This record gives sequence, C-alpha cells and structure tokens, in this order.
Amino acid sequence: MRRKRFSDSKQSHETSSEGFASTCSVLAVGLFVLTFVFQNFVIPSSSMASTLLVGDHVVVEREALAPAPKWAPFMRYREVHRGDIVVFYKPTVEPNGEHIFVVKRVIGIPGDHIRLRKGIVYLNGVAQNEPQAAKPTSANYDPYVDDFPSVDPSAEPGVTAEWSILMHNHIQGQDLVVPPGNYFVMGDNRTNSMDSRFWGFVPRQNIIGRPLFVYWSIVTPESGTDEVPLGERAESSLHEFIHFFDETRWGRTFHLIQ
Repeated sequence: MRRKRFSDSKQSHETSSEGFASTCSVLAVGLFVLTFVFQNFVIPSSSMASTLLVGDHVVVEREALAPAPKWAPFMRYREVHRGDIVVFYKPTVEPNGEHIFVVKRVIGIPGDHIRLRKGIVYLNGVAQNEPQAAKPTSANYDPYVDDFPSVDPSAEPGVTAEWSILMHNHIQGQDLVVPPGNYFVMGDNRTNSMDSRFWGFVPRQNIIGRPLFVYWSIVTPESGTDEVPLGERAESSLHEFIHFFDETRWGRTFHLIQ
C-alpha cells in the first residue's frame, strides 16, 4: 500500500499566528545574517587604489576571519593569510575616543621578516611581485615609507608616538619582525596609505572580516586623508541621487575583490 505524503491530504492553511511566527523567524534569520555575517561599507579614500576605489560600496563577510566566539562553535573560521584584504579596527584610538574601521592588505603574518627597498616589499628576504601595488616615483619618493624600516620614524609626519618607540623592539638587522598574534598591513596605493608603517601591527582580535565584492560604485570626491573611517552603511546622499546614472561605475558592479 502506497504511503500518503502530507501533500496528498487536504491542503493545510496557515493560521494568522503561524504566519506571524514564520515572518518573525525570517526576520530573525535576516537580522542575524546582516549583523553577524555580512555588512556594508563604503570606501572613503584612495589608500587601496586601484583594488578599491573611493566610492566603492562593498559587502564584507564577517564570519570566516572573525575571532571564534565560545557561544558559536559551529561557525567555520580560518586563519588570516598573506595577501588577504581585511577590514579591522584601527589599533590606535582617535583623539575623540572613537575606534574606526580600516581596510588594508595583509603583508606579513606572525614570524615574518619584512622590509621595503625603493617601494619593493621583501618578505623573509625575498622580493615580492605585487602588480597591484603602486610604486614610488622620483616625485613622491619618501625614505621612511619606501625604505621602511631603515629611517628613524620620530621625525616622520603621521607616525604615532607609541609606534615610533615600539617599532625598535621588533627590528632584527634590516627587517621588522611581526610578533605572535599580530599582522603587518599596507594599502595597495603604497605612496598614499596610512598603515602599519605609521601606527604599527594589527592584533588578531581587531580583524572583523574581508570584503567580498563591490555591489555599487559611484564617482566620489576623496576625503583628503586616509584616516577616515569606513562607512558602516552605504548612506544615500543628494549627490548620489542626482548623479546615480551618469557617475555610477557600472563596470564595477559585482566586481570581486582580490
């Protein structure tokens, strides 16, 4: 005898309370995903150009790289790798006490020896081929930035007082050595990036996620400084509304970030 499926019997109808409960469940799941898994950010500066442009609106995945909480052992995590582009809390606090989000590329992981010579990164003694990274020219060459860490940071504009002292504790020979539990990060636009060369290592617990793709990009004036927080949400503005069609970079829509 053939077993009846539930759908073979008379069609069931949801009660109003069941419908309300289903809607609440969907909203709860959506809220969890938006709060703990994905988040929207807008790029405010050219420090990651040309990988990320000013005005790129990106989706950041917050689950894989975030430190694993004890309450969610079922969540899958992986370690941070060299070359990852990551979003993190800047390790220094702003004068107003604010902690801001920053996006950079991971150059060195714990134990790595790092130095730059004429803008070329040497990782564990080997020169790196980084086609995405902007190289210095005779017009914008900066000995501290492009030959890091060979120049005393105390007189370099933008270097925090704490880092100018702490940095010497991590230099071996010509290299800066990344300590356990920390990462060395830089922007792809090396000549216009305030990064680990200026404020030091990024602790593992500060890293919250990685940008996956650009879901919308619009021509936007640069803020004029790299020390501007990433927007936590893509906020609309009159400029974006007026110039949505003529200044949207349509070719960057759903552009994967690598």
